[in-house]
Amino acid sequence: MDDERRYSFETGERNTFGVVDYVLFALLLCVSASIGLFYAIKDRKNQNTKDFLLAGGNMSATPVALSLLASFMSAITLLGTPAEMYNYTTSYFWIGLGYFFTIGLAAHIYIPVFYNLGVTSVYQYLEMRFGRPTRSLISVVYVIQMVLYMSIVLYAPSLAMNAVTGFTLWGSVWAVGLVCIFYTTIGGMKAVLWTDTFQVGVMLAGLCTILIQGSIEVGGFSKAWQYSVDSGRILFDDFNPDPIVRHSVWSCVFGGAITWLAVYGANQAQIQRAITCPTLRKAQMAYWFNFPGLCVILYLCCFIGTVAYAFYRTCDPKTFGLITASDQLLPLFVMDVLGKMPGVPGIFVSCIFSGALSTLSSGLNSIAAVLLEDVVKVFCVSDLNEQRATNASKLIALVSGFICLGLTYVASMLGGVLQAALALFGMLGGPILGVFTLGIIFPWANQKGALTAVSSGVIFMLWIGVGYQVHKPPVAPFSPTSLVGCNWNLTDTNFTQPLASVLTNATVAPAPEYSTWDPFVRLYSLSYLWYSATAMLYTVCVGLIVSFATGRTDPKSLDPKLMCPLFDTLMPFLPEKILKPLRFGVDYSKMREQDEAATRDEMEIFVDKNNPDLTDVNGRPS
Repeated sequence: MDDERRYSFETGERNTFGVVDYVLFALLLCVSASIGLFYAIKDRKNQNTKDFLLAGGNMSATPVALSLLASFMSAITLLGTPAEMYNYTTSYFWIGLGYFFTIGLAAHIYIPVFYNLGVTSVYQYLEMRFGRPTRSLISVVYVIQMVLYMSIVLYAPSLAMNAVTGFTLWGSVWAVGLVCIFYTTIGGMKAVLWTDTFQVGVMLAGLCTILIQGSIEVGGFSKAWQYSVDSGRILFDDFNPDPIVRHSVWSCVFGGAITWLAVYGANQAQIQRAITCPTLRKAQMAYWFNFPGLCVILYLCCFIGTVAYAFYRTCDPKTFGLITASDQLLPLFVMDVLGKMPGVPGIFVSCIFSGALSTLSSGLNSIAAVLLEDVVKVFCVSDLNEQRATNASKLIALVSGFICLGLTYVASMLGGVLQAALALFGMLGGPILGVFTLGIIFPWANQKGALTAVSSGVIFMLWIGVGYQVHKPPVAPFSPTSLVGCNWNLTDTNFTQPLASVLTNATVAPAPEYSTWDPFVRLYSLSYLWYSATAMLYTVCVGLIVSFATGRTDPKSLDPKLMCPLFDTLMPFLPEKILKPLRFGVDYSKMREQDEAATRDEMEIFVDKNNPDLTDVNGRPS
């Protein structure tokens, strides 16, 4: 075979970056920083929090949808999903159906409540519904959750950079972190939205390039798919209902839907983007436009993992010692199939870092909003003027960014980035979703119930997470791999295990032992995709029990804008005589009257702006 076409498992060496690759990567950072600088100069006269945190509240649905897509479909997905397909089976494909339920529930149950209240921080809702202590507690939990998550997101692409180029791991962490802190701090939400839009384009270009060239290398995608069929990786009919099964139809569709609902329905970073739209309808459109994008990125990553298995089917790079973690599989694959094409590896690493930048910038902006609205204005200075409030937001974003940089070391010890990130969202995001669900859907819930439920829910989920790390329950079996095609002349420096032992371990996937029915062992073995659903169910149940025990809230006393008419939303075709008792005494007619009044006001403003000749001297329609 020609030296130009020799791969890592044949040579024992990984390809490295060239000058063109470094230039393209630097260009990504420069463009991202330039967008922030552009909006900092353009909006220098609009120094107010609405512009900095909500982009003036007048963004179109398209950039908002792309920003929603970029914010959490990040380097976590780009690195973790191909490794998932390589190591396990195609059961994870089902999570795409879960996205559909996530978007539908978030767009039509949660978003309308927050949008109609006109809040900047979604945790303002909790004070209106359950009092200030609940708001303060959840704000603290959210900030902790996002800082830890952003640390994982920043570490993951830096790990990829280190694996494929030898570039210092911590040097890349600081380079990317500083650029992101710069454009987020000076440019605000507009910079975040438009850099996200640019970065989604880079992500899609990188993924398509990898999939196309990888398919060519293995003789076509259909051949790659057949290799996965032959190895038993193609599995779509695992309907095992046991919640400790890592991935099944049930855990991916329903567990995955609730996991992502905690992101799209109760996470400040996502909801803050929806609020930047001028109308509720456009906010909902942005969510639905986001759905096909989620599926495209998910399945591109899944297909790349399938092609990667076909490429390494005769030499598992992790077992052979070419990489040390599954998260390095995709970078190795890219450098094998694209390493001889100047500039193309640079596009890939730009793709990975685009996902990290978008998530980090979104998180920093949302933390600035939460700490300003829920901490500074509540506990420090309640009457900040716009200039000081905007400066405080920028300072918060700056400090939060450096804290994330410091915590990246912790992220380096968490193992697989995909599972670590989603487990984190389940442990902390699940109780947050639960308390919002308790408030929005169940009118009887009171402050004591909410506080008790969410505080004990966080403790309960952390107990499960820590129990998993301490007791290390049986892991799910890996799909079979092989080493028969490796260059064994390299084993003196790359590998030390006996060949017979390696081949045995590499080709036979051990079955997990789930025979014990010890309730604690089973609890610690719970699939990470059920974390959010478990936390939400626990929070709602405990919240209702405590609320009824301490004196439930009278539904008639509630402001209907704090609630969602669930059955009117999900089943509007039902007759009024059935829907009325399903509103549980909440008088939504008041909210309809308010909406009609607001619509009339909007129409008057529209007429005023577009037909000045039809208005009287007071500016009212004539």
